[in-house]
Amino acid sequence: MAFNRIFIVIAICLASLANAVATTGPEGGVNNSTGQRPFRQEFSTFKESGPAFDLYILSLQKFQQQNQSALLSYYQVGGIHGRPYIAWDGVQGPYQTGYCTHSSILFPSWHRPYMALFEQILWKYAQQIATTYPTAQRSTYQAAATTLRVPYWDWVLNATMPDPVNSPMISVNSPHGVTNIVNPLYNYTFHPQPSAVDFPPSDGMIAEYRSTVRYPSSSGQSQPGLANLQLEANAQAIHDATYQLIADQSNYAPFSNTGYTDGRGGSYNSLENMHNAIHSLVGNGGHMGFIPYAGFDPIFWLHHANVDRLFAIWQAMYPDSYTTAEADAEGTFTNAPGETEDVNTSLTPFHSDSAGTLYTSASVRSTRPFGYTYPEVVDWGVNASQLSSNTRTAFNKLYNPSGSLPTRSLLNKRDDPTAPHTNTTEYEYSINIRVPKAALNRPFFIHFFLGPVPPTPLTWSFAPTLIASQSILYHPTTTTTTLTYGQIPLTRALRRSHPTAPLDPRAVVPLLARRLRWAVQDFSDRVVPTVEVGGLKVFVVGRAVVGGRGEGADGLTRYGPYTIYRAATRGKVGGLPDGEGM
Repeated sequence: MAFNRIFIVIAICLASLANAVATTGPEGGVNNSTGQRPFRQEFSTFKESGPAFDLYILSLQKFQQQNQSALLSYYQVGGIHGRPYIAWDGVQGPYQTGYCTHSSILFPSWHRPYMALFEQILWKYAQQIATTYPTAQRSTYQAAATTLRVPYWDWVLNATMPDPVNSPMISVNSPHGVTNIVNPLYNYTFHPQPSAVDFPPSDGMIAEYRSTVRYPSSSGQSQPGLANLQLEANAQAIHDATYQLIADQSNYAPFSNTGYTDGRGGSYNSLENMHNAIHSLVGNGGHMGFIPYAGFDPIFWLHHANVDRLFAIWQAMYPDSYTTAEADAEGTFTNAPGETEDVNTSLTPFHSDSAGTLYTSASVRSTRPFGYTYPEVVDWGVNASQLSSNTRTAFNKLYNPSGSLPTRSLLNKRDDPTAPHTNTTEYEYSINIRVPKAALNRPFFIHFFLGPVPPTPLTWSFAPTLIASQSILYHPTTTTTTLTYGQIPLTRALRRSHPTAPLDPRAVVPLLARRLRWAVQDFSDRVVPTVEVGGLKVFVVGRAVVGGRGEGADGLTRYGPYTIYRAATRGKVGGLPDGEGM
């Protein structure tokens, strides 16, 4: 272990002597005096932007066309995340995995310079392309190029993939006029197909596909319709889990990743857990569902722009909490499994200058160095307290589910107000899941149902009785002891299935004991007997809504402490045993 650390230090020092790629983000559109900078826009808005959208599509097309051996090619940049397990920009490493950090305290911060590098390359292509438009259009396109930033897919509000992403062809206004081109958002075609060394056959079918795929058929064709059905079936759970996480979790460590184990209490959700859900529901046997290959799918970048946005929103709301020292069980290309990472750990392989200075979580805490922000995080001309309040208000306006959930009066309305179980307290219920990440040595879903498990497994991920699907993203470096934590909101499913039932624990827990079921399925749709998922622990938790929904500070909903309801899962395979704590 000591030798490996010495090796890494020497490698990093050697890299610093080279002419490193400086990841700075886009250079234009920033007011250096005020700090004002362009927004990354939500995709549905951005696609209507005309010249900016044209440039984005054409720049992505050009990016993907670059020779795969070039350091700044789409293939090489996508490969930073995972395969091929080779050094990028001179940053060597001894471990057979990618640079990406997962189940790690560095998960949110590492992906920030990664996104900035991608955005920086696209931006530079946009400057070149804008100069080739006819004279009458050139100034308009050059202005759009200057402020161009990558869009994000807000899967909290719009769970299904945006329409332009689902089509093999797309129409753009190019320098030669309006034309249909192969859609660079639909997939990436390898040219040439990577060798068996870079994409080994032991990885299965994922190593053989000529292009990236989403929810592939048996013949290897993308099935975006089925992927969208899965996303739609999980939409309410994704929405409510994201809202509850950001509205309530003020501690960075449990907020940041699925691997944090110390002091979680009943809060099993995390930003990485939400991120994993989208990867799995989009990929489901395709590239997004496999960490070593995910960076090649163009939707990866729309997805991770939103992950970074949610991170930036959370940071603005809770500016005093950030990276703490935690062990990373999985490790990376440069970091040993089990090594402690902290705010000063290098975010390899990203350099802040050509001299080879590596970014750390400390140096990427803000989006300012990278020349972008988001509509909810306007951080110029205000202090930290004002920014926190403004961001809370913007976040709450977008996502507070109080307007779409039954009101307190409806929840407690009874034909007979003196009937048993009458209770004026509102409750929020969730399913907590704890499981070894390598329980099956491959990625898998745990589908939760309010009612019997449907007889046809191919329909499980979008069945009418589905509550939501918990995804477990497996990584080849994961050990059998590495636990991952997830949480699925229950309240909407309870209300949808039982609209007139009381929601206090005395009614809900017996109902769940009778009707809550789960089933396991891997990403090739094979059913796995639940008993084979060693170490799986499932239990229901609940907490009171304090003061009513949307009635806390800045309109946020506030919650009380968690209570375990063991009876809801007692006697079921994988249910939390009596006597075992959270």
